[in-house]
Amino acid sequence: MTERRRRDACAISKLITSMEVQTSEDHLKVHKMKKKVLRKQVRAQHTLMRHEGIECISHATQSLVIANAGLGNGMSRHQLLRIVEEYGLVETLLMPPNKPYSFVKYGTTEEAKKAFDALNGKEVTLEDFGQNIVLYINFVEKVFWRNAVPTSLPPGLMVIEKIISPEEERRMLESIDWIGDEDTQNAQKTLKHRRVKHFGYEFCYDNNNVDKDKPLPGGLPEICDLFLEKCLKQGYIKHKPDQLTINQYEPGQGIPPHIDTHSAFEDEIISLSLGAEIVMDFKHPDGHTVAIMLPRCSLLVMAGESRYLWTHGITPRKYDVVQASELGQKVGTITADVGDLTLNRRETRTSFTFRKVRRSPCNCIYPSVCDSQKGQQRQVQPSFPRNEMEASKLEQEYVHKVYEEIATHFSNTRHSPWPRIVEFLRSLPKGSIVADVGCGNGKYLGINEDLYMVGCDRSKNLVDICGEKNFQAFVCDALSVPIRSGSCDACISIAVIHHFSTAERRLATIRELVRLLRPGGMALIYVWAMEQEYKNQKSKYLKEKNASKDMDEEINTGMAQRPLCDQMPDSSSQDSACSDRLPDDSKDEDCDAKPAADSRLPVHTNRTSFHSQDLLVPWHLKGSTKKKGENSDTVSFPAGSKEQQELSPVFHRYYHVFCEGELEAACRSLDGVRVQKSYYDQGNWCVVLEKL
Repeated sequence: MTERRRRDACAISKLITSMEVQTSEDHLKVHKMKKKVLRKQVRAQHTLMRHEGIECISHATQSLVIANAGLGNGMSRHQLLRIVEEYGLVETLLMPPNKPYSFVKYGTTEEAKKAFDALNGKEVTLEDFGQNIVLYINFVEKVFWRNAVPTSLPPGLMVIEKIISPEEERRMLESIDWIGDEDTQNAQKTLKHRRVKHFGYEFCYDNNNVDKDKPLPGGLPEICDLFLEKCLKQGYIKHKPDQLTINQYEPGQGIPPHIDTHSAFEDEIISLSLGAEIVMDFKHPDGHTVAIMLPRCSLLVMAGESRYLWTHGITPRKYDVVQASELGQKVGTITADVGDLTLNRRETRTSFTFRKVRRSPCNCIYPSVCDSQKGQQRQVQPSFPRNEMEASKLEQEYVHKVYEEIATHFSNTRHSPWPRIVEFLRSLPKGSIVADVGCGNGKYLGINEDLYMVGCDRSKNLVDICGEKNFQAFVCDALSVPIRSGSCDACISIAVIHHFSTAERRLATIRELVRLLRPGGMALIYVWAMEQEYKNQKSKYLKEKNASKDMDEEINTGMAQRPLCDQMPDSSSQDSACSDRLPDDSKDEDCDAKPAADSRLPVHTNRTSFHSQDLLVPWHLKGSTKKKGENSDTVSFPAGSKEQQELSPVFHRYYHVFCEGELEAACRSLDGVRVQKSYYDQGNWCVVLEKL
């Protein structure tokens, strides 16, 4: 009995030891999981603060931000509501488009705390994706969001819902013979797995045109006759089409943005959507975009501006962001109302696109995009420079000469100093010696009378304007400033360096500023930013249509409203005429790569977002502007006349717009320099550096 008890005690001891080991392993596993969740939480906090200006807080509130649960990573409104409604009454659910996070406001703090405890670190499966994701939750205080302003359709665009019945749709789809002999009736091709058939004329996708001398046999299908008669009777088209393209799109396929060639087809182009709804994107040359819902059995009519000027296309994706309240029924624009957006899974869609072949050149009022008129005023654009000589020539032609021509008009648009630059100048000790390299018309030279300020600029005409104001200024290039090394307490370079056309020349300009400074001296540098929309705020440079100051609504959900930045450039662009440009030391995935040696510089459309870092920016010189000494008498001419155009020429200035971090990285690459501060100020990247 004693032996048996001894064995039992030994077995119990082993079991207890095993259980203790298992418990220890379980505790370690739980500890590691908690650390991972905490690490992901903190990362989500930093991402939200960096990208959106949203500050997460440690104490419980009614409002949560849920990372990994957004439209941008495949979570639909229906699925997220089903998850969060388990823990209480959801007053508000905000799902920003293309973002991987959402904001939830509960009726009480207790309900929000309950959801936080249950969902933080929880793994869920995304619908239709078959993919598991882990949710990471944080509390937030307030969320401000702008009520969505309904967007109007592009001029000349119509969407007619239920233009045909479901039975007519079925017959039209069944009439398509995808397998038939293409040589007998029409041309049939496959474009990136997309099925296509042509009738009347073959549509050539390489040039968006047709061969007018090679009609296809058979004409348009008979089943389309009644439909086209209805369109003619209703006035959707003026002429019966003689070309039809049928496309079948599988979910996820799209159409590249394009304008149907002007010389190929007449005004109205109509497209019938069958089998499924789709969102089509329209874009104006100024960068303004409109997303249009095309319901099943609806007709899209493009005429006038929408047909000739706006590009249209379908973004390749398996889901569209649509209004939740009218899913499948919305006709018209998709309004970015974060309180009413969800995902709509795409299905197989077939489009019937009808066109009328044009027999004479197009003489529309949009010559900039018209192939019939483009060649009449074609101008060869300069290429990106391949060496120092080409860079110097480019800057001479597209910076120095331009500012000499526009100096008076330019100066007339440069009156208001920017507050943060004024703040820098007024913070300097009394008696400081300050150089304004690229002083333009000298608007900063008289800001602080306690400073000894001297200005320099590459433009003689701008320096003359400084002289008329009794400011001390002289002509020089920012690459070589004739001031003794180490003699300045401070320097400013406002809107100068972005005019230099290579990274090496931009860096050399910064190095020249540092040379002028004494040890401990500071330089303030401003350059134009690629990001004209930053932290959900547009710079004043961008066109803001239908904006309204009283449209902000507040809910207690978590996005801290950011104060407006100071000022932005006064008019068509920035502020100086010294030679200017800077280095591409930092890389940013949102910014274009350095242009190829033979690439042409694009001409920017004023007051729109940038699509290239290196570009030409137009300056429209007013006809009433005169140079010093010219007769002040003016003669009026009709707007748009040849005489008026001659009095109002357009000059193109070269710019390199900077990506986030690019200016700071260039400064840090220099020896003996410390970046004291870097910030974004209304469409500009700014750095305060100190010479060690």
